[in-house]
Amino acid sequence: MKDINLEFEFNEVSGNSEIYLNGENIEYLIRDLVVAEKVSDVAAIREVREFAVAQQQKFGTKKGIVMDGRDIGTVVFPKAELKIFMTADNAVRVQRRFKELFQKNPNITIEEVKNNLEMRDYIDSHREVSPLRQAEDALVLDNTNLTVDEQYSKALLWAKEKTGLKK
Repeated sequence: MKDINLEFEFNEVSGNSEIYLNGENIEYLIRDLVVAEKVSDVAAIREVREFAVAQQQKFGTKKGIVMDGRDIGTVVFPKAELKIFMTADNAVRVQRRFKELFQKNPNITIEEVKNNLEMRDYIDSHREVSPLRQAEDALVLDNTNLTVDEQYSKALLWAKEKTGLKK
């Protein structure tokens, strides 16, 4: 792991930050179901979690960062100014994830996605190191029936309230 260098770079074409591993863009690889099927098992390894947490904390040293992950508010940034615990009905989560993955792999089935999400939720919630759980001071955003714009508006409002910026 000492030879691993992770960085985010902003892609002006897509308008998103993308993850690079040792100088190579791996954004498309980490979103694949093959990776999703293994990520919880690998994330449960103490040395991997410790390395990942240190990397994520390095990204946040300059502040002004928005991160998502299953232990961001409890382990990676326990003193973050704003923590949002996003949740949704499982059927909605499965449909959203299926739509995302289907664009990259039209051979994927809804059942594969459902099984993968359930397995990841279970493993991540029950792992010994950095388990998935809601931080005590996190605001809960149930986005089951919210559009992306509605979610953004709510999160932005909370961010403005927490930072004291004008609405």
